[in-house]
Amino acid sequence: MAIHNFREMKIWKESIRLVKNIYVFTGYLPKEETFNLISQMNRSAVSIPSNIAEGSGKTTNKDFKRFSDISIASSYELETQLILANEIYQIEINELVTEINNLQNRIIGFKRQLND
Repeated sequence: MAIHNFREMKIWKESIRLVKNIYVFTGYLPKEETFNLISQMNRSAVSIPSNIAEGSGKTTNKDFKRFSDISIASSYELETQLILANEIYQIEINELVTEINNLQNRIIGFKRQLND
């Protein structure tokens, strides 16, 4: 049985920290982006720990890997949205992109540890 306690998982804790940082970041974007880029970035960020948590409750590692894939995909989506914010508004994103890249690597490493 593959059930993990997501609250104790480092990747989940790091992704929660990332969500907080993204919410701070989106607070600096123009208000006209509220229902566009801001909403999309916040949803992408929230999706990362949410899918880790959901996957941790699955009964097989195969299912957990699938939710980890969704989490990684959301992180790529978020990274793209940050790049767009930088291109459009010239807002510094390097620290956030580094944080996302580190988290992506950790999730990929965690996935490798799961046995089928």
